[in-house]
Amino acid sequence: MAPPGFVVDVPELGAAPVADIQAFRAYRYDLGRAGTLGDLTAPPYDVIDPDLQDALYRRSPHNVIRLILNKETPADTEANSRYTRSAQDLRDWQREGIIVQDSARSLYVYHQDFEAEGKRFTRRGFLARVRLERFGEGRIYPHEHTMSGPKEDRFKLMRATGMNLSPVFGLYPDIDSAIQEKLDEAVRRSLPLEATDHLGVVSRLWPVTDQSVVSAVTGLMGPKPTFIADGHHRYETALRYLEDRRQAGEVSGPDAPPNFVLMMLVSMQDPGLVILPTHRLVSGVGDLTSERLRSSLGSHFEVENVGSGEKGAHDAWELVQAHHGQDILGFGTVADGQWHIARFLSPSLMEELAAEHSRAWHSLAVSILHVAVLGKLLPAGQCRYVHLLREVTEAVAANQCQLAVLVPPAEMSHVEEIAGNLEKMPAKSTYFYPKLLSGLVFHSLKAT
Repeated sequence: MAPPGFVVDVPELGAAPVADIQAFRAYRYDLGRAGTLGDLTAPPYDVIDPDLQDALYRRSPHNVIRLILNKETPADTEANSRYTRSAQDLRDWQREGIIVQDSARSLYVYHQDFEAEGKRFTRRGFLARVRLERFGEGRIYPHEHTMSGPKEDRFKLMRATGMNLSPVFGLYPDIDSAIQEKLDEAVRRSLPLEATDHLGVVSRLWPVTDQSVVSAVTGLMGPKPTFIADGHHRYETALRYLEDRRQAGEVSGPDAPPNFVLMMLVSMQDPGLVILPTHRLVSGVGDLTSERLRSSLGSHFEVENVGSGEKGAHDAWELVQAHHGQDILGFGTVADGQWHIARFLSPSLMEELAAEHSRAWHSLAVSILHVAVLGKLLPAGQCRYVHLLREVTEAVAANQCQLAVLVPPAEMSHVEEIAGNLEKMPAKSTYFYPKLLSGLVFHSLKAT
């Protein structure tokens, strides 16, 4: 979790061009026709399981779930698929006035009120359209690897609908809070639109049409780098879509809509910027006991037993958190119910096993786990990912894994240093909580 007032050093970017952050005319729900915003919005597609999908379908016939994750049927064909149904629903809703385009170019201030680790937070940012850049050629930096399956899925949907249906989540440095102060002042006396999701997170949205504010914010954003926090698949899909439309002769010039992507932009210094840990539930390591764990980790780790059962898990996590470093992991061996903390002692092993990566990458706890432990010392079959200690202890009690690993979260300084070096962190290195809602605003990729 990034603490309030957290300060980061922006990497030197040389003669990189300025970022192009723009106000735009969003498509939004007409609440007079569509209903309440909370019944129309949804989390991102990749965190929606079948039960939640069903619940969102029942909530409203116009819930955005029908656009971002339409249901599949056994009779699906290429001509009649969940992608074509999403596109048809979108066209129908536009024709019926369920979704309408704003008359003025706007920035959209977006706040989320939520609870994490027993504390209340408000994360503040704004939605804009951002000119696409290939990674390494401008001021937009990824920090995690992507997978081909989700990108193909999102490309089919984007091609069918011609719309950014969900925002990419970007972070930018704002050490003196100049941008956030202008946005706060712009919405101070305005009532927001509100939506509460299934986790109790309250989202608030304010359109900002004042062109003096828009110009000031976009001007200040120009020299700043943007680090993608979440939505890497959507960003890379937008790049592919742009090239696809260019080849089809549908990109008329530099201001054509496919040159841009919908993005939520949040200051790295925002007190509500929370990064949760991503713990691992590991299978495929056999009947792993405390004794075998110690033997496998050998001289590369200093291992200490801290207890057993649920109390042992809590004690291990408290010690990992108190350490305030990336060289420590918590291990729970399910076969005998024991919990340990293990401090990594062999940086040279990471240099040997991942020579292509930087020292900063080597020092990440998640890198140490996947390269040194699960890749070399204790080869494993598969991992499941959870974020709460309660989820870990419940999985262990139900024998749903053979090894549980408590992983300290990466911090914003790690994201910035590694992404700024044009490296990507291992998958599931960060979990920025909460997720952004889909359905607050849409960005059309078609000329209007």
